[in-house]
Amino acid sequence: MRILSVTAQKPDSTGSGIYLTELVRGFEKMGHEQAVIAGIGRKDTMRFPDGVECFPVYFESGDLPFPIAGMSDEMPYKSTRYSDMTDVMTEQFMRTFRSQIRYAVKKFRPDVILCHHLYFLTAMAREICPGIRVYGIAHGSDIRQIKKNAWEREYIREQIRKLDGIFALHQEQSWEICECYGCHPELIEVVGTGYNSEIFCIDEERKKQKKEDKVRIIFAGKISEKKGVKSLIRSMDRVDEKLKKTGRDVELVLAGGYGDEEEFRTILKVAEECPCQIRFLGKLAQRELAAELNRSDIFVLPSFYEGLPLVVIEALACGLHTVCTDLPGIRPWLDRNIPGNGTVFVEPPCMVNEDEPLEEDLPEFEKNLADAILKAKSMPLPQKEGLEAVSWDGLCERLTELMR
Repeated sequence: MRILSVTAQKPDSTGSGIYLTELVRGFEKMGHEQAVIAGIGRKDTMRFPDGVECFPVYFESGDLPFPIAGMSDEMPYKSTRYSDMTDVMTEQFMRTFRSQIRYAVKKFRPDVILCHHLYFLTAMAREICPGIRVYGIAHGSDIRQIKKNAWEREYIREQIRKLDGIFALHQEQSWEICECYGCHPELIEVVGTGYNSEIFCIDEERKKQKKEDKVRIIFAGKISEKKGVKSLIRSMDRVDEKLKKTGRDVELVLAGGYGDEEEFRTILKVAEECPCQIRFLGKLAQRELAAELNRSDIFVLPSFYEGLPLVVIEALACGLHTVCTDLPGIRPWLDRNIPGNGTVFVEPPCMVNEDEPLEEDLPEFEKNLADAILKAKSMPLPQKEGLEAVSWDGLCERLTELMR
């Protein structure tokens, strides 16, 4: 099969980007011929297996003079919010991507087009390529965007309903897609996610280097308020106080990039007031992240929005206890696919605008988050066999059958 994968943003810097990259690698092992269209910066490169044809669309260039349009309002790199797109910017986006899609289709001649995010570029691909099967993968941020942002909403909804198929991360998300886009349920298949077991696995040597008198807590993701980073830092007061009574110190490690410098400065200020040691590692490559996970004890994802967070699975595979906000679909998917995962879930605060917590709810959320972290260390870890069932190879095989 000849598969053309399409995304409007970088294919290596977010959960959806890693999802695309791993699918490309999985399809390559199956012998499919592939090409990728992606939005990147002028200084960026696209790294895929040999033989995968790349069709980059360069932002911050002559044709697209603004930063990459990001599916989240806060990306881990400099970006443009879709809600800030002017008519001129929209026309530039459409003209540039339309030209590259047509060029890639003519040169590569795909059997199917697999688009990431049920949003504007996927809608464009559907409209531009009426004679080719076009599928869309939902990642969560796209649904949040369509709910809170009226920009090109009706055009997007109209074209998404015309896709040949939609792939959802979990069952709850499939219901949300039906509601947001007006899609028929039979159009949607739940496919889930996978993880790279060659990279994310237990490293016994690093585990041995951990100090018994220190509890190392790690977060990985965008360093932003909507990922719950400020709440996580504030919750450390309670965690540090409790653990010091048992003779153990606490270290909090935050891995990931940031997009909003002013927001990052406020997060740094909150970190300065925290009694425990906090380290910001910046953006890490996957192998670097796996190494940091293996040096840690507890992984925490206190997000106020998520689709199906791959990083929780990666943390479990590296032998960590995990804590996660109890957002729709995550707990049922983990329990069904990784039985006995031991993740401690925390009830999120009430939200406004889909992903903004009510300030008055945060103190209770942060107390509960601290208690969940303290509880996590006593929870069982999943067996290796359960994790092996969640693989990119299995997901690629399922997608191939569905797209045939």
